[in-house]
Amino acid sequence: MGAWFGGTQGLVIAFVIALATNAFAYWNSGSMALRSMRARPVSEAEQPVMYRVVREIATQQRQPMPTLHVSPTMAPNAFATGRNPRNAAVCCTEGILQLLDERELRGVLAHELAHVRNRDVLVATVAAGLATAISHVGNLLAFSGLTGGRDGEEGGGNGGLLFALAAPFGAMLVQLGISRSREYLADQTGARLSGDPLALASALEKLQREAEEAPAQAEPAAASLYIVNPFGALGGLTRLFSTHPPAEERVRRLRAMALASPGNPLIRGAAPRRLQHG
Repeated sequence: MGAWFGGTQGLVIAFVIALATNAFAYWNSGSMALRSMRARPVSEAEQPVMYRVVREIATQQRQPMPTLHVSPTMAPNAFATGRNPRNAAVCCTEGILQLLDERELRGVLAHELAHVRNRDVLVATVAAGLATAISHVGNLLAFSGLTGGRDGEEGGGNGGLLFALAAPFGAMLVQLGISRSREYLADQTGARLSGDPLALASALEKLQREAEEAPAQAEPAAASLYIVNPFGALGGLTRLFSTHPPAEERVRRLRAMALASPGNPLIRGAAPRRLQHG
């Protein structure tokens, strides 16, 4: 659109607007995500288990206590958001609170606190900004080539156009790859925070099974927020376009972590307790 209205100068203006949009999304990510899920803040009296688990982990790691929210949707999932640990929020859906026992919920909440600890909102924003920049370079080269370029060499326009088509696609794949790698990192960090990799593995298996049996009616743009892909499993080449790595691979890695820590009493562990709702 920038090229259409203002040529090369318009492209530059559009690029600046795109970066400003990413910055706005980063700064307001928490409130935007919570509004999109119709989440409401909950008190300790309403959700004592959530508060106890999050407070224990946050205190242990010397992290600020995030605000806790519950979304009314019955699709079981959870997410964390906020531009930094001091502005973080953790949200669980009604569905996940009913599906998981306390030990599994602790694993999920530790995973979400790991996203906060690892500043994944900032990482995602930087990745989006880089994708925007790569796409802009491709568009700029294509526009210059289609208008004759600086030397008018034959084939210059075709090369620019090809790069313009390939650059956004490649940038998107890189951005999605970063999202998947951050999920692996959050699994690893969360398992260490909770001291119980098998609890998170069990939760992921339940959540993935529910997502496959009843895919959520969620906005595609919000899928990257969740702990598992709300639309169910993706196979073949479509996995390249997923914001999440395969659940079975995540579970395999968590079980390998558990085997590497045989002395952990939580892993040998206590029988899971069902959630007691306030």
